[in-house]
Amino acid sequence: MRAFFVIVLIVAVAAGSVAYRDYRAFSETPLVQTATTLDVPMGTQLPGILRQLEQQDVRTGNALYWRLLARQMGVAGRLHAGEYALEPGTSPRALLAKMAAGEVIQHHFTIVEGWTFAQLRDALGRDTNLKQTLAARDDASIMRTLGAADIPAEGWFLPETYNYVKGMDDLDILRRAHEAMSKALDKQWNARAADLPLQSPYQALILASIVEKETGRPEERPQIAGVFLHRLKIGMRLQTDPTVIYGLGAAFDGNLRRADLDTDTPFNTYTRDGLPPTPIALPGSAALSAALRPAATDALYFVARGDGSHEFSPTLEAHNRAVAKYQLHHNR
Repeated sequence: MRAFFVIVLIVAVAAGSVAYRDYRAFSETPLVQTATTLDVPMGTQLPGILRQLEQQDVRTGNALYWRLLARQMGVAGRLHAGEYALEPGTSPRALLAKMAAGEVIQHHFTIVEGWTFAQLRDALGRDTNLKQTLAARDDASIMRTLGAADIPAEGWFLPETYNYVKGMDDLDILRRAHEAMSKALDKQWNARAADLPLQSPYQALILASIVEKETGRPEERPQIAGVFLHRLKIGMRLQTDPTVIYGLGAAFDGNLRRADLDTDTPFNTYTRDGLPPTPIALPGSAALSAALRPAATDALYFVARGDGSHEFSPTLEAHNRAVAKYQLHHNR
């Protein structure tokens, strides 16, 4: 009888050893060979997660092992909902650790410097990972929701890359971008140069939007801003093409004509004094900085050289020579 119990004990130990090795192997075995994603709805428990994996043709193995592993890791009942990346080599242990830590997939939405608010709305509408809520709302309604009633939307969203997780909506991005622009504008305004012909942070935002549209070269922005501020100081019209184009709206066909410069709109800085009534685009931080800390310059004019840079001139005579050199010659 004693020998029998010894044999039974040996068999039990051997079986336990085999089961333990099987459990260890399970916990470290890759779940997938090719990358995929797992989107776990709110409130889903471990059995539901396993069913979802099986529906995605992921072989999960022994459900008991999953429960034991979750308990061993101390994550049972602490698995977060969300969208998770399943990379080749991801094991059950790695997946549970990722879900317990809430390491969900981070998506990215970039607001581009110089976009108009209409272009921003269009880009948001094309992002399939964002919940869409804005299509039926006008700009004024959106601004009221953001706590900025009666303020035009143009210009008020800071161009940056914003991270988000699946399930967030388009308004979440706008809210963060609006808050970021408000903070950036306040900070830049408080650090502004002395004796600027700007009466408010909003005027600085308007000027920054013009600077943003006038040059894509970061090193030129302070000098471009300096020219426009010089003009404002002496009462000279800004005479900048991007404001005319913005005022034309959908009527602009891509070719700016002399007649367009003569067509009066609230944004035409050839026909009207001072700044336009609102920004004409979304300025970035560098354009804000340039508008409020411009380069010291005696230039009143600039003309494109054709390579993305500009020639700056202090007098109309010098400017006309630059135009003849860079534009008239280029158009021949």
